[in-house]
Parts: sequence; structure tokens; C-alpha cells
Amino acid sequence: MKLTLKIWRQKNQTDTGSLQEYKLDQLNPHMSFLEMLDTLNEQLIIKGDDPVAFDHDCREGICGQCGVMINGMAHGPLPHTTTCQLHMRSFNDGDTIYIEPFRSEIFPIRKDLSIDRSAFDRIIASGGYISTNTGQAPDALAIPIAHEVVEAAFDSAACIGCGACVATCKNGSAALFTSAKISHLVLLPQGKEERAARIKNMVQTMDKEGFGHCTNTEACQVECPQNISVLNIARMNYEFIRAKALEK
Repeated sequence: MKLTLKIWRQKNQTDTGSLQEYKLDQLNPHMSFLEMLDTLNEQLIIKGDDPVAFDHDCREGICGQCGVMINGMAHGPLPHTTTCQLHMRSFNDGDTIYIEPFRSEIFPIRKDLSIDRSAFDRIIASGGYISTNTGQAPDALAIPIAHEVVEAAFDSAACIGCGACVATCKNGSAALFTSAKISHLVLLPQGKEERAARIKNMVQTMDKEGFGHCTNTEACQVECPQNISVLNIARMNYEFIRAKALEK
């Protein structure tokens, strides 16, 4: 298959940047989107040109590093699919594809499609630790937890921190990411000891980083590759109000 690519090229954070056009042919429709970018980079290197910089690691939909905007959609046209799990059979022969980095003031562009997501790391770090005994693993039945609670906690913990929620939100809100990280610890008994301090610290760090506020458009859940529920945001708001009330 043949494709025309319009790719955002930007040398560094201070560079203006622009869309550059590239043409590829003889592509296998079964290759992944990142393999297609690898093919382009091989051709650029042979020509002596600078390859396109993009984030990737596991290429298995786990690490959350591969996110880009594809034709204006975070991670591309398939719902609940990361960029690395997207395949070229999702496009048609002769298509023009626009590829841009996730756009957010809080995610500065390092180069081309590569962005700095370290603001997410600082939110997680502000949550601190959980108090638990170390040493031999406790018996699995020592702390009985209802099945529905376990499932809800795992659903929240599935967040891979890719940043699609921020990139697709008109306010640049990180509420879905932060609430997912808060929820999976709030729901489990191991996370309840530092419950109040954790929620206050993480929400305050999110605001300090400069992320926008949630106005419940729910675009974040639609574009999230893990289908993280916006109900986590409601839980975060409740937990924050509860924590502030306990101060009095």
C-alpha cells in the first residue's frame, strides 16, 4: 500500500516546528503503525536525513509511551487501542495521514513526536507510599476483599499514563489519570492508611503542574486506550472533599 504522511517535525522545545510531507509505498498492511514509522526512518537514514523522533518502549500496549495524534485522534481511529497496537490495515491505500505529538502545555515537545510526560511522574510521586508489612507475602485470604471492589481497583490500575486524556481534553485536564491512580489505592485496604494525605497531595500537585479543570465532557474516557471510567473522577472529587473535611 502507498501512503502520504504529514508528520510534525520540531528540532527542540524552542523551535517553531511544522508539518513535513513524506511518501511511502510497498507497505505491508499487517505491519504496526510504529513499524511503518521505522520503515520511514530507515529510508531517511539511508538518505542522510534526520529520522523522526517518537516515543516507544514495549510496543505491546502496556507502557503508554507511544501515544501520538493520528488524523486528529489520540492513538488513531480504533477505540481503546494504543498507537503501537494499531496496524496499517486500519487505513486505505493512498490515504494521507496526519501525525502529530500530543498537544499540551504541560507536555513540552522534546523533538518531533516525542514529548515530556514527567508531570505525570510528579503527580504519582506526590502520593507517597502505603503502609504495609514487608517480608514474607501474606496469605491471599488474610484480607478478604469483595470481588467487585477488586475488579474496580484493577480497572483503575489499568491506566498506562499515556496522556491521551490530557491531549484530547479541551481543558488539558489530568483528572482521569490522577483519579485512576488515586482510585486503585483508595479501593483496597492496603491504601487506606494514607488515604487523606495521598488524595490532597496528588490533587494539589496536579493543580500545581498547571493541568486544566475537568468540565465533564468525557472525551478523556472516549480516547483512553484502556477505557478508564470517568466514575474515577467522581470518586476523586468525593475523596478530596472528605479529606478536607477531616482537617476541621
